Amino acid sequence: MLTTTLITLITLTLTLTTTTSTTTTTNICIIGTGISGSSLSHFLRHYSPTQTQTIHLFDRHTKPGGRMATVTIGGDTFEAGASILHPKNYHALNFTKMLGLGVEKGSERAMSLGIWDGGKFLFKTVDSESKSAVVQYLVSVVNSVRMLLRYGVSLLKMNTFVEVTVDSFLKYYESTETRPIFSNVEDMLKWAGLYDLTTKTLEDELVGLNFSPLLIQELITVITRINYGQSVSMSGLAGAVSLAGSGGDLWAVEGGNWQMAAGLLNRSDVTLHLQEEISTVTNLGGLYELNSTNGNSYTCQVAVVATPLDELNIQFTPQISIPERKLQHTYTTFIRGLLNPAYFGLDKVSDIPELVGTIENPELPFTCISVLKQNKVNDVTYKMFSRQSMTDALLDQIFSIRNETFRINWGAYPHYHAPEKFAPFMLDDDHLYYINAFENAASTMETGAVAAENMARLILSRLSDKKPSSSYGLKTSTADSNLQHPEL
Repeated sequence: MLTTTLITLITLTLTLTTTTSTTTTTNICIIGTGISGSSLSHFLRHYSPTQTQTIHLFDRHTKPGGRMATVTIGGDTFEAGASILHPKNYHALNFTKMLGLGVEKGSERAMSLGIWDGGKFLFKTVDSESKSAVVQYLVSVVNSVRMLLRYGVSLLKMNTFVEVTVDSFLKYYESTETRPIFSNVEDMLKWAGLYDLTTKTLEDELVGLNFSPLLIQELITVITRINYGQSVSMSGLAGAVSLAGSGGDLWAVEGGNWQMAAGLLNRSDVTLHLQEEISTVTNLGGLYELNSTNGNSYTCQVAVVATPLDELNIQFTPQISIPERKLQHTYTTFIRGLLNPAYFGLDKVSDIPELVGTIENPELPFTCISVLKQNKVNDVTYKMFSRQSMTDALLDQIFSIRNETFRINWGAYPHYHAPEKFAPFMLDDDHLYYINAFENAASTMETGAVAAENMARLILSRLSDKKPSSSYGLKTSTADSNLQHPEL
């Protein structure tokens, strides 16, 4: 009910900016209301506070958020799409603070982990149900020692590799006085020292750094399969980002990450067109005509695609040229029931780790299974990722009890390979733009926001000879007086 009320509120109350006779208004049309589209609307308003643009956003779905979405299982709400945020995702942290959203952090007690090869567990961490901080600390120490003994100093090298990559990414938060506006993905990556990682596979990069083959084949493969559904043959930068998503202090927005998108749109004075799929974009020479499957037509000076073009059926006139890509589909299955210990060659459900990761093996039917909530002794809510849809027959082998099942097929992220080829930010010589070109480097909520911030500056700089304002401070937030709807 709350979600419906919020979306209705956004749809009914967001209005266009009015203009005076002395002000020229630029119509900007944005296709997609996920983190990229909503962040772009926010940054356009931030860097051009006089609001001389009217902004329209279009989405074929019933609510904003794109690949940020939730599901309700047994009365509990869980993230179904983009789920985790890194502690150094500063745009997302700022958005959350600015919008007054709550932060949900993971449990202080680490989940038990098992690496499954289809026949046996290659490695399992020890576990304790004790709530004592001392006991949990000792368990953590024991598991760290056991992992170090198995994988050697390569485990420490992995942490260093992630830290170096994250530190390079932090350059995108530098002041606009020293940070250029990037007109293409390659230059944006080269400036931060990240481009070379896109030219080789993660496996090649790690082998070159003398990582243990066992670490690569087991733990690192488990992580890339969980976070991107892909093997260590993926490109190095996306792989490094995947590893960063396995660290500590990860967080999410309480009640659902989609609220960031809804909140940003709510504050940005936009017109929101939900359940309206854009089918054609035509350059009329200085103007773009957008036609929707609903039979509506819109005209704007600037058109921005803020969603992956890989599986969209938008017809562009003139035609655009971008590298052919495929999305990696992740089949997410939520189950409320109980795992079958016999499937894993075990006697008791309690012997099954709370997170079951898998190595790269085409015979394995799933990439991971994790416990979301222990409801009762024989009633647990699980989340499962797989590369293909899980049939009822297969689920009945893996689970001894299945009271509720919910399936989602996500075109979740690009299928990464090396060397990467990138679509352009500017799809023509006028004002047709593509934010998600940056997603072929790495796909996260934060990379979407980083690309959107650069895109806002690029659009405004090309509309005007003046450089965008550089007043944006990552540790500041907009005053409450600017909030259209405080309840959102």
